[in-house]
Amino acid sequence: MIKWAIIFFVAALILGALGFGGLAGAAMGIAKLLFWVVVIIAVVLLVLGVTVYRKIT
Repeated sequence: MIKWAIIFFVAALILGALGFGGLAGAAMGIAKLLFWVVVIIAVVLLVLGVTVYRKIT
């Protein structure tokens, strides 16, 4: 689960750089939306990964 959280975090950084930097132009609104969706998913997966890890070990 932590692996997925890291993947989504990296995706959020990339989407944020493209969307907030002005490079995306007309797609900036979509990039901002995807950025926040990916950040939320990354945080949820991180929390789940930590809690499941504690229950297993």
